[in-house]
Amino acid sequence: MAKKGRGRRSGNSNGNKLGNRDDRQPWSQIKQENENWERYYKELDIIPGDFETFKKTCQETLPLTFRVTGSRKHAEVIASMFKNKIMPLLENAEGTEGYKKPFALPWYPDNLGYQIDLPKQVIKKVPEYAKVQKFLMVENEVGNISRQEAVSMIPPLVLDVEPHHHVLDMCAAPGSKTAQLIESLHTFKDSTDETRQPTGFVMANDSDYRRAYMLVHQIKRLNSPNAVVVNHDAQMFPKMRLEENGPYIKFDRILCDVPCSGDATMRKNIMVWKEWRFGNALGLHPLQLNILKRGLQLLKPGGRLVYSTCSLNPIENEAVVAAALKLYKKVKLVDSSNRLPGLIRHKGISNWKVFGKDGEVKQPGEDDKLPSTLFPPSPEEAESLHLDYCMRVYPQDQNTGGFFITVFEKEAEPENEITTKREATEELESENVKKQKTEEAEDVTAVVKQRKEKLPIDANEEPFIFIDQANEKLKRCWDYYNVADDFPKDCTLVRNATGEPLRAIYYVAPVIKDILQNNDKKLRFIYTGVKLFVAQKSDVCPWRIQSECLNAIRGYLPDSRTIEINLELLKLLLVEVSPSVASIKESNADPEFLKQIEEVGEGSCFVKVNTKNEFNEVLFFPLWKGKSSYNLMVNKHETAELLYRLFDIDKAALDKEAAAKKAEAAEAAKAIVEKTDAETEAPN
Repeated sequence: MAKKGRGRRSGNSNGNKLGNRDDRQPWSQIKQENENWERYYKELDIIPGDFETFKKTCQETLPLTFRVTGSRKHAEVIASMFKNKIMPLLENAEGTEGYKKPFALPWYPDNLGYQIDLPKQVIKKVPEYAKVQKFLMVENEVGNISRQEAVSMIPPLVLDVEPHHHVLDMCAAPGSKTAQLIESLHTFKDSTDETRQPTGFVMANDSDYRRAYMLVHQIKRLNSPNAVVVNHDAQMFPKMRLEENGPYIKFDRILCDVPCSGDATMRKNIMVWKEWRFGNALGLHPLQLNILKRGLQLLKPGGRLVYSTCSLNPIENEAVVAAALKLYKKVKLVDSSNRLPGLIRHKGISNWKVFGKDGEVKQPGEDDKLPSTLFPPSPEEAESLHLDYCMRVYPQDQNTGGFFITVFEKEAEPENEITTKREATEELESENVKKQKTEEAEDVTAVVKQRKEKLPIDANEEPFIFIDQANEKLKRCWDYYNVADDFPKDCTLVRNATGEPLRAIYYVAPVIKDILQNNDKKLRFIYTGVKLFVAQKSDVCPWRIQSECLNAIRGYLPDSRTIEINLELLKLLLVEVSPSVASIKESNADPEFLKQIEEVGEGSCFVKVNTKNEFNEVLFFPLWKGKSSYNLMVNKHETAELLYRLFDIDKAALDKEAAAKKAEAAEAAKAIVEKTDAETEAPN
């Protein structure tokens, strides 16, 4: 998608600098008309069907779309809940007559993508929509769904990420596609074991320091120890190693969703109507080509790269693709016409007009300021380039935004082929990469300037320091929880300058450890790791396991500290904060639990719950056993989601009711005190 960034050079910004102006009008005052835009696309004659239908669609608001995330079984649970509990609310709601009912996107795998076509003005009048909004809010908070534009979901799907892949997202912020890549990395098609961990990784990059931190919020929800966020100019992305003095590695999969004019996002970004210019695409073309070239250089033989934009302009799309294909003879396009059945898409084009900034059509060589890569290939070149393999998605076809997607594949090298030094150099270097010698000096000022700006409240600029295996605090944790020896115990780190475990201990996958240790002087790391242990006041074990890391470590924990509980007790533990042992006994919710927990020492233990739904979903949580109470260690968002999904309880309403009762009790107590004081002070 188009990035509304801070400047051209960044490799992750909109060269048109949309959204950085002080004279912007309120959206309600912006006219959804642009004569130059209309003339441009009419003269290009690339829009299928009636142009007025296309224009009218571009003037309408986008429908609400989202996808269900997470492991296969859990995703099925959430999708089933939406289909059977939420969709019926809108299907027969008064006031929705004449509108298409909510539906699963026909092309999204396993019916996990959904669309609601109701306009906002209709939604506001539908009482039932309050429950829909509640579902979307609660499930989005915990990462069970991701609200994302439908066409934005396409590039990660055709990239075909597998658990062993090394994946690079070159221009990643704000991170919805990155999240898809991470989900794919954790999906084993041949296994339903939710604790199984991938051996690959996803590296998410953004050149803008603040936007890089935007990625953190998206990634944190997924609790993946196999993801890392870095901050670099995508045009000159550094080479990296996985072992000291080892060979530079290349990536199996690369997503190259470059900065663009965003002229296919008019339905959600109304400013495009006002700020569209003939020169927007001309200015972005060199940047886009540089990023694509660097991506192809970093691609492993046999690997796959997806180039995408949310623009319909051939200058940003086919012209960039054709230029790259001419440069790299070992790269070809992949025909993806049989992928994502149900998706209406159109073939890429091989012929287009080039307009100058003055709005006049130009011929090759007519204007020295226009590079030759802007112009279409000759008929002979077009035949071999197969630009028809590119995918164009238009808004009017299925009520979406517009998008352009192309799948590249690099020719695999024969096993016994010895690459010459010259060929290797050509693969690794380019005229842009040579600039890396001055990159650090050029970027340092920009980075310092960005760091002075206000960062997100959870931003952490501390170093990543791995913990010495002889550290007594860490050894005590392994012994207390009896973690199996084959767990990667050398992959724990802290985020503080002392290198000592103070408040939190993080875990990263072994491959991420290799990246951190062997590239600390080349890569600017922003975020990685999931919380494994958090400091806890306790004489037994001052560190408790965090729920974020349970999937990674669960398979290495013994059964001795795990107790199976029923849904009634789970409900009690979610509704009450730290219920006492006495209150649990009094509730008689789960007598068997009380027998088993007596055999477990004070401190952290785990509870397992079979939801007994149609998918036999099993939930697993850490539980803190105190001297006189129990505390289910899940955060407030998880608590709200579980109560809502399993018991149809609104946590916010519950808290409001509790607060009201507390206030009422306080008022009553205050009245008694005042009455007593008045009686005491009254004369006899």
